[in-house]
Amino acid sequence: MNSMVQNDLQDEEAAEAAAVELVKHNVKLVSLPHVCIRVNMMVDDPDFTAQEVGTVIAQDASLSARLLRIANSALYGFRSKIDTISRAVTVIGQRELRDLVFAVSAVKTFSSIPVDLANMASFWRHSLFTGIVSKLLAKRCNVLHTERLFVAGLLHDLGQLLIYHKHPDASQRILRRSEAMDEPLFLSERHLIHYDHAMVGGALATMWDLPDTLRLAIRYHHEPEKVDQCLEASVVHLANMISRIAEYPDQRERLMQQTSPQAWSLVGLKESAIDSIIQDAHPLLFEGLAMIMPNAN
Repeated sequence: MNSMVQNDLQDEEAAEAAAVELVKHNVKLVSLPHVCIRVNMMVDDPDFTAQEVGTVIAQDASLSARLLRIANSALYGFRSKIDTISRAVTVIGQRELRDLVFAVSAVKTFSSIPVDLANMASFWRHSLFTGIVSKLLAKRCNVLHTERLFVAGLLHDLGQLLIYHKHPDASQRILRRSEAMDEPLFLSERHLIHYDHAMVGGALATMWDLPDTLRLAIRYHHEPEKVDQCLEASVVHLANMISRIAEYPDQRERLMQQTSPQAWSLVGLKESAIDSIIQDAHPLLFEGLAMIMPNAN
């Protein structure tokens, strides 16, 4: 290994360690509710039934109501109404509903963190749109259990909010540099604080004991080529870019230049699919905002 490559690896390891320290020092701030820990344990234990998992979730009325709204939404398209959590566990699947429990709980947790630098409505709209597009992309390339891609897309940028909250002054400089130099935000973060929001998101996923596929998708959504043959990371990477194109159509060419060719190749879709994916995603966005976002009833 030559010295330049070795130095790059050492720098990345140091950056990862710094991101982990940020999360460790803010455990109370970003901890998920006990129901998430309990459900995660139960799902991985074959001794627990779907009904028992549903009973634990149902103890949190707010969480249950939100999950049932999602299960009965166009995101799933079930013909018959799902009226109990135990039924949702049976129909959707224990692991898939576990991932949704994490998603809904993470959104609620991070909604309580004061952040002055971000337009929170725009942040959550982009996050949700990325989740929806991730699910649609997964369906198009025949991925099983597309719910995990929805969750990975929804949570992909959470690290930004923790950085904004803990480092507001540095975050202002990061935002100014990114805009002035037309540089992706994660690269500006690395330049100024030596780690980025994807690393922080990966550290959060590790702390929460999320499945590896979710953790890798969040951690490498800007650099899917760094994790060998990880379809989830490539899907979220493309979904993130497609969401940005939907938000800023005049920047389409620039955004496409930042998109990983390896991701397109691994997912097996062409750029010509972008417009139809955006068209399919828009109707789901407005329903999703009412279901899962922080100000939803």
